[in-house]
Amino acid sequence: MLQIAKAHAYGNDFLFVPMEQVEGLRLDELSRRLCERHSGLGGDGVIYYTIAPDATARMKLINTDGSPSELSGNGLRCLAALVLHQREAAKLPAVSEVRVDTDAGWKTLTLIGWQGSRYTFRAAMGPPERVREETIEAAGESLTVTTLAIGNPQCVALVKELPDRERFNRLGPALATHARFTEGTNVEFAVVEAPDRVRILIWERGVGPTQASGTGACASAISAIAHGGAGRDIQVIAPGGTQRVEWRDDGIFLTGWAEVVFDGRWVPPRADLA
Repeated sequence: MLQIAKAHAYGNDFLFVPMEQVEGLRLDELSRRLCERHSGLGGDGVIYYTIAPDATARMKLINTDGSPSELSGNGLRCLAALVLHQREAAKLPAVSEVRVDTDAGWKTLTLIGWQGSRYTFRAAMGPPERVREETIEAAGESLTVTTLAIGNPQCVALVKELPDRERFNRLGPALATHARFTEGTNVEFAVVEAPDRVRILIWERGVGPTQASGTGACASAISAIAHGGAGRDIQVIAPGGTQRVEWRDDGIFLTGWAEVVFDGRWVPPRADLA
């Protein structure tokens, strides 16, 4: 049996497994099995984690398809919510800050407020890297996009209107697996509706369409600010809800909530742990 928790941020959901329980296991295969929507527990990825007594944590994210990812803004916030949830359950002293060691470096999350198992954090995501505008040919179209890294690779297409389902399902995977991106990329289509408001659709690398994305929200805001005339404090609206992104001199800050929805045990068929 594995101890597993589940949390989500705006419908972007993750499973959480303590690292010490999976030593010697193939995380790609286990993650695919756990993330199955109908025969598993369902999730956009699995985060293998450790939590120290001082409320610092370590995370390793594996996507739905078994591929690794450097960072997830929503997954990061979900882990911070789990840290506080578990500390409360263990009757440990409350903390207002959680630091997480990720494959994209240390990230600090400050607690803004909470209600039940839902916690709101402001996360310091660090500065964006390699922000540039370029033209990419994909799925028979020529697109002007912003490419960058915000812990993980991102490709944002600023458009006048969001693509319909057919075009989204064609362009999303074509960009995510484009030869321009040697390790693949996350993809967002973004409409600047006002200087302080951007609406997006997300095609997540290794996952597909998602209801929300923390790093995708950051990337879309960066693109809107750098190339779309937006201000530096933006509400980013995804299908699952709205997150706030600030681009300050000391980096990108992402504010939103995460909610712990399950903390229990999974009893897998023996073949899953072979």
